[in-house]
Amino acid sequence: MSLHSRVLERLAPWRDAPAWRIAFSGGLDSTVLLHLLAGLAQREALPPISAIHVHHGLQAAADAWPEHCRRVCDALGVPLRVEAVVVPPGASLERAAREARYAAFVAALAPGELLLAAQHRDDQAETLLFRLLRGGGVRGLAGMPASRALGRGHLLRPLLDCPRAELEAYAAEHRLSWVEDPSNADGRFARNYLRQRVMPLLRTRWPQAERSLARSARQLGEAAQLLDELAQLDLQAAEAPGPLAWLPLPSLALPPLCALSSARQRNALRHWLRALTPMPDAEHWAGWQGLREAAGDAAPVWRLATGELHRADQRLWWLAGDWLLAPVCPLLTLEADKALALPGNGSVRIEGCLPAQGEWRLAYRQGGERMALPGRGHRDLKRLLNERRVPAFVRGRLPLLLCDGEVRAVANLPGLDGAGDGSWRLGWQPPVCDPGLS
Repeated sequence: MSLHSRVLERLAPWRDAPAWRIAFSGGLDSTVLLHLLAGLAQREALPPISAIHVHHGLQAAADAWPEHCRRVCDALGVPLRVEAVVVPPGASLERAAREARYAAFVAALAPGELLLAAQHRDDQAETLLFRLLRGGGVRGLAGMPASRALGRGHLLRPLLDCPRAELEAYAAEHRLSWVEDPSNADGRFARNYLRQRVMPLLRTRWPQAERSLARSARQLGEAAQLLDELAQLDLQAAEAPGPLAWLPLPSLALPPLCALSSARQRNALRHWLRALTPMPDAEHWAGWQGLREAAGDAAPVWRLATGELHRADQRLWWLAGDWLLAPVCPLLTLEADKALALPGNGSVRIEGCLPAQGEWRLAYRQGGERMALPGRGHRDLKRLLNERRVPAFVRGRLPLLLCDGEVRAVANLPGLDGAGDGSWRLGWQPPVCDPGLS
């Protein structure tokens, strides 16, 4: 089957997408993909095709690439969008450039659109070997997925099963021109070292090294999918709603997790945490053991890259964003039935009308507060919060309503949140758990 036919076959499920956008660096691989698709668009009814070139500005030679890409796209009749990005300095220039590039792609994709990237089989083999040397797990060793969600659209790699030699032959046949990135010759970069030194040596002993490594990546991808399916099954019981329906935090019940083997515990947690934070390395998983095995009256915390996992009342709670910062409670004037924003702590609302007598104000718990309850006299607020099983990390955030210095209401806790006759109550909308806010 020709390269055209194979690419068209892989793209068949996406022919109803609103648009196809090609990640066009100007190099050999993306030039071949662009030429292939431009040719197919002349013979087939395809979605609108355009190209995106991301200009990193990391080297002088790159300044000429946007103009080269414009000439190529103009010759093929393909619209081009050039996005200039700033790559922040850091320990890994490769990673920072990749993150900046994909952020530009995400911003450019409209809902349902398809981004086509030109990674090939040799790239996949290098990825597997690179991640293996870094101690990657099953998901990492699965390499680059052939397709995945990206922003509001989707990413597809239609050349992932094609060897680079086939793309070189196509480019020679059609007399294509492309740019050569000088950094690709720099052996200080790990991937370049693998491409220039390691893979040629492997091929001298195993001529089909790339094919075999890419096949292993596909098999590991299937294994990763099975582990995800197992994690979903194991999380079903743990994801049952907690006792505090008003607390909008990701959480899991601990007992169902503890009933699993250690390996299945880690697999389930990896799956659950993946959407919340980068995964910890193997040594850092000791934090999970400490969280799981701490005494029942303890309040252990496992600190991860973008947030913290807390344990309270036999439940795990994920905290990020504003939840990692102490709230500030200035003197605020409350108005009936009007939401009032609390700095770093969501908002509160008085439902109903407060009595006219007394000086009313909001506060947070400092310790030692007492509250008068009908038929029970004055009770320590700490004991009342214990009775309601309020997690320790919430207690310093719960808005209190004071009148003449005395606690009259604790937000969101039935029986404590307002007047006994129901004429008014204090409601709190906690902050969302957004790591981008921290």
